[in-house]
Amino acid sequence: MNGPSTTAAFSEAATPLHFLSITEASRLIGSGRLSPVTLVEAFLARIEAIDARLKSYITITRARALAAAKIAEAEIAAGRWKGPLHGIPFAVKDNYHVAGLPTTGGSRLMLHHVADATSTAVARLEAAGAILLGKLNTWEYGTGNGGVYHDLPFEVARNPWDLACFTGGSSTGAGAAVAAGTAMFALGSDTGGSIRLPAAACGLQGFKATFGRVSRAHCLPNCWTLDHTGPLTWTVEDNAIVMQAISGFDPGDPSAADVPVPDYRKNLHAGVKGLVIGFVRDLGPEGAALDAANAAALQEAARVLEAQGAIIREVTLPAPLAQYRAVTKVINWSESYSIHEQDFLERSALMGQALREKMMSGFTVRAADYLAATRLRRSLVDTTDALVRSCDALLIAGAFHVAPRFDAPDTITPFTADTATTVFNVTGHPALSICTGFDASGLPLNAQIVGRFFDEETVLRVAQSYEAATPWRARRPTL
Repeated sequence: MNGPSTTAAFSEAATPLHFLSITEASRLIGSGRLSPVTLVEAFLARIEAIDARLKSYITITRARALAAAKIAEAEIAAGRWKGPLHGIPFAVKDNYHVAGLPTTGGSRLMLHHVADATSTAVARLEAAGAILLGKLNTWEYGTGNGGVYHDLPFEVARNPWDLACFTGGSSTGAGAAVAAGTAMFALGSDTGGSIRLPAAACGLQGFKATFGRVSRAHCLPNCWTLDHTGPLTWTVEDNAIVMQAISGFDPGDPSAADVPVPDYRKNLHAGVKGLVIGFVRDLGPEGAALDAANAAALQEAARVLEAQGAIIREVTLPAPLAQYRAVTKVINWSESYSIHEQDFLERSALMGQALREKMMSGFTVRAADYLAATRLRRSLVDTTDALVRSCDALLIAGAFHVAPRFDAPDTITPFTADTATTVFNVTGHPALSICTGFDASGLPLNAQIVGRFFDEETVLRVAQSYEAATPWRARRPTL
């Protein structure tokens, strides 16, 4: 597709501009029927109209975004169309550095920090023509102990499906923004589920790719060996578009993998006929916590994929969920403490309760415990990889519960703890949270599609087949 010589105002009223998908908006921009300036103005108006209640943003870069939109409009009019992200507005969790902008990490410790470099993921998006709207709300440093204490310098982000509910953590603003239409897509980070849990709570498609697939350079670290960066989007195809732009080797990230990146959209709509999908129905003793609605939706997802021609094979994880969770805790506590030790010893009074409690846990972990956890992790990686390689993809639960209410704080920690998301931080396999419907109260349900190392292409293909056969993307929250 070539960029047009002129742009025209978008006149169709069926879908508000702030609820267009990337795919839809890109086609309109590419055909000259929608101006990037008009699109960015619509998102800025949406932010102004609802974000006082939603609390998705920490920093809004209005002037910067409008200037970038005017440049994009001129480039496209001159025939210099860069691709499907050209003119598309997005936002990032406030642990991604952007040169010249504040990076607070949601913490009092960084309230006056201004970044002098831009994260590779953001730089790649902007090089593709995407337009940054601002920085999104987050738990402090993207970390926590599962609880919400309302003691950080920014008010807690709210779930657009029900403002009385939690968004999932730690990419709280990212989940809220994409679901509510204050950003067309967002970047989050994921140490134990912090992309996939907000996606689950807010009805999105959130991708934690293979460890090393997406650069973490110039993004605040939480845990050296468990952290991942990645997108939250409304549709699977949108996710493929963003993944195409941000994936690939980065010499600035010591953990980056030098593995070729395929065309994620080439076979996206090829369907699942003949693919073997391992269905992890039995989650062991911990699986008893899975909500009935999520369990039913998971079973229905297997049926939908089978109806599309997939071969569904029941499989089980090689170890109890408790082992993966224990490994995650010890490694996360230890590595996070190594990152924040000086601040903990010198400025702990400025920390929120969740981060301070995590530092106290990290302080008590012995070297022997950390080494034992890393050895067990190696075993879990090997045995889990054997399972994943026996299929083309896995279907498994993600978050066990729907988004909890803030006025029932005892339910928030179980939302972040009762999951199967940590399994794939331990192993590093690509895992995509998909929306699988809504419960009786209208809150989103979820599941995960998991793939072989660096086979994000098949994960997206399976998810697209499910999405195309279900009606969930037609439903949006009403604020």
